[in-house]
Amino acid sequence: MKTVSAKFEADRRKWIVVDAEDQVLGRLASQVAMRLRGKHLPQFTPHVDVGDFVVVINAEKVKLTGRKWDQKVYYRHSGYMGGLKAVTARKLNQENPEKIIRLAVWGMLPKNRLGRKLIKKLKVYQGSDHPHEAQQPTKLAL
Repeated sequence: MKTVSAKFEADRRKWIVVDAEDQVLGRLASQVAMRLRGKHLPQFTPHVDVGDFVVVINAEKVKLTGRKWDQKVYYRHSGYMGGLKAVTARKLNQENPEKIIRLAVWGMLPKNRLGRKLIKKLKVYQGSDHPHEAQQPTKLAL
């Protein structure tokens, strides 16, 4: 038996549409991260990008369980003294609902140059419309 290492083939990638309406954020993000990485494929190779493009629609209608809307806090730092910024999940969802999904998926991808390449294949949109109809995406039910 020989181990076959997958090679990068851009033409084998698919486009997938995921509807985030009434989906729990963490469970949605883990499925999206798995599709971006290609772990659902038999030819998965950890160091090669073999995953699909994922389009997430209805980002503002995602759910959080418990009291996370008020208790979950997203931090960022400007790099200057006293430059710590904090925003709750509710406020971030009102201002930029795409960012909640993007941050959740980014937390589940590797933190290296492959992960930075994979996160670019994630497209998140607030409403149910998206500009990727030309790619003929298939709908994925989670």
